[in-house]
Amino acid sequence: MAGGGEGASGPELSTDNVKGIGLALLSSGFIGASFIIKKKGLRRAAVASGVRAGVGGYSYLLEPLWWVGMITMIVGEVANFVAYAFAPAVLVTPLGALSIIVSAVLAHFILNERLHALGVLGCVMCIAGSVVIVIHAPQEQEITSIREIWNMATQPAFLLYVASVIVIVFVLVFYFSPLYGQSNVLIYTAICSLMGSLSVMSVKALGTSLKLTFEGTNQLIYPETWFFMLVVATCVLTQMNYLNKALDTFNTAIVSPIYYVMFTTLTILASVIMFKDWSGQSPGSIISGICGLIVVLSGTILLHVTKDYERIPQSRSVYAPLSPSLTTRLNGELLKHVEDERNSDEEKVLRRQEMY
Repeated sequence: MAGGGEGASGPELSTDNVKGIGLALLSSGFIGASFIIKKKGLRRAAVASGVRAGVGGYSYLLEPLWWVGMITMIVGEVANFVAYAFAPAVLVTPLGALSIIVSAVLAHFILNERLHALGVLGCVMCIAGSVVIVIHAPQEQEITSIREIWNMATQPAFLLYVASVIVIVFVLVFYFSPLYGQSNVLIYTAICSLMGSLSVMSVKALGTSLKLTFEGTNQLIYPETWFFMLVVATCVLTQMNYLNKALDTFNTAIVSPIYYVMFTTLTILASVIMFKDWSGQSPGSIISGICGLIVVLSGTILLHVTKDYERIPQSRSVYAPLSPSLTTRLNGELLKHVEDERNSDEEKVLRRQEMY
């Protein structure tokens, strides 16, 4: 990768960095649109089958619109994958803020999920903070073999991070998700974000391996390459499952920014631990990057607390229960939620079904 000097304003943008930024922006556009398309597909599937993905249904797999959204997301993820092969994670990941703008605007016009003035300000703050992070991103060190990345991944500090992520994910999946997954947006998004931070590190490793292979230095002969490929597959499948649950249960304009900020924060943390991104950077650049991240967090919190969002009503007469205790809790929660006039036509159909 082309090098560049690191100064107070961050590294100069090499040709590879420019390619990485362009691919990351393209990726965010596709991924942001996929949120909306997939949610439309999830709603149609819920109407057709009476069982929502948020409570264990998988009828969306037979819905063509959901597959269009999935293909759109795959295209975005492929672009994102290639971007990590050209630019450091702390430069590529914050550009995912564009997906917030795309999904929030499309949700406003297509899903009737209103985005108020303060919500727009929150999105602008996310973008502004991401720009600061990009400006002060460190220059990536040159890597010549997948085994160099393996040495980074097996250092004690990163192994401790991996162990912590696995423990937290297991607790969220097997304890908190059954109890609070349908009422707290942080549960599903936390699972996606934690697994996402590991998948990005593996994607970075795999992308670099393939890039070196295409340049003439075959890395496919090393078992480390295939191990990282297995980690990518495992993490991505877990992310997709719980992202579907989050999108089906909560407002898209809420899921997108929360997922983005948690994913970005954890990915930057993982990258700093594994790749030592801040080594050699001036204190000013590090502080500026942290301030940029704080602005992103603040913008997301602002959008979250000022955005009114509704949840699809849940009823024993429409949805198949996961367990008797869960059915009781869901029916109890139904009395606490009042739907307003902004519900989509599909949601109105679900309500009419519940009356019979």
